[in-house]
Formats: sequence, structure tokens, C-alpha cells
Amino acid sequence: MAAAAVPGPGPGPAEAAAPGEEAAGAGPQGPGPARLARLPLARVKALVKADPDVTLASQEAVFVLARATELFVETIAKDAYVYAQQGKRKTLQRKDLDNAIEAIDEFAFLEGTLD
Repeated sequence: MAAAAVPGPGPGPAEAAAPGEEAAGAGPQGPGPARLARLPLARVKALVKADPDVTLASQEAVFVLARATELFVETIAKDAYVYAQQGKRKTLQRKDLDNAIEAIDEFAFLEGTLD
């Protein structure tokens, strides 16, 4: 016997996005193109404007900063997760980030920032 479809907040089988993709219209603003950035662009723009050296920031610049931040966080989280797995854990801890920062040359600029 087939399971009955129950209407709900989630996407149905025909609307489900492939892993790593967002379904069109799945953004919080309702129907429309999928959100390309997961960080709220208004918040990123507010952070950019908080810098007294910045007078104007285009929407494209704000988007690029948001996307670069997302990629950076994803990269450091994946690298830190390797250390969590070595400790037979699934939850990242500060020591995992410290280990990733210490071991990977790309993160050398972060040394001492978590102290």
C-alpha cells in the first residue's frame, strides 16, 4: 500500500533538490530563484558599512563577500571535522579548530585568534 502524501512545509518528491542544490522558490522570500548566498546579505552589508573606511558597497561586492565567507567557513569546518573524527566525535570542538589552524598552512593567519 502506497503512503499518502501529506501536505506540509517541506518540498514534495517532485520539488526536492539534489544534494548541494536548493530548489527554485525554496528561499525564505517565497517563489522565485533559489538563494545563491546562505548568509543574509543585509547583515553582511551592515558589517561592511560598519568599517569607517568603506563609503559605498555594491550589491555584487556584498554578495561576493558573503559567498567567500560561506566557502571559508565550509573549508575550515571540513578540515576541523577531520580532527573531530580522529577523536571519534561528530561534534566540532574548539580544539579541532585549533588543530586545523595549526596544521594547515592556509589558516596560518588565524594563529592566536582563538586565544
